[in-house]
Amino acid sequence: QVQLAESGGGSVQTGGSLRLSCARSGTYVRTTHLAWFRQAPNKEREGVAMITTDYTKTYYVDSVKGRFTISQDAAKNMVYLQMDDLKPEDTAMYFCAASVTLLARTSFFTPAKYEFWGQGTQVTVSS
Repeated sequence: QVQLAESGGGSVQTGGSLRLSCARSGTYVRTTHLAWFRQAPNKEREGVAMITTDYTKTYYVDSVKGRFTISQDAAKNMVYLQMDDLKPEDTAMYFCAASVTLLARTSFFTPAKYEFWGQGTQVTVSS
């Protein structure tokens, strides 16, 4: 089993920055994709950023391109999401997720393709 724990959320004003962290622990399971999703009240869970564990690919939803950066530190079992130039529409609960299967590009942001999830960390951006 893989346990994921997010941290780093908080409240910022428009234009501010936050860095989310996701700590991975538990039994070693080879994962293929690590991703950040977010979910705002009354909205579906949305994929934000993805990185393959072999470091070859990163992928972002259009709305965060140029503002968010996903990275990982395999030695520390950490995944990060640097969020800059935050906007009120970025307000949501942010979740870290891990997949153990090879995903096609069309599935990078399909929540059902990810087997392991953290509990989430809240990000609130005020105008």
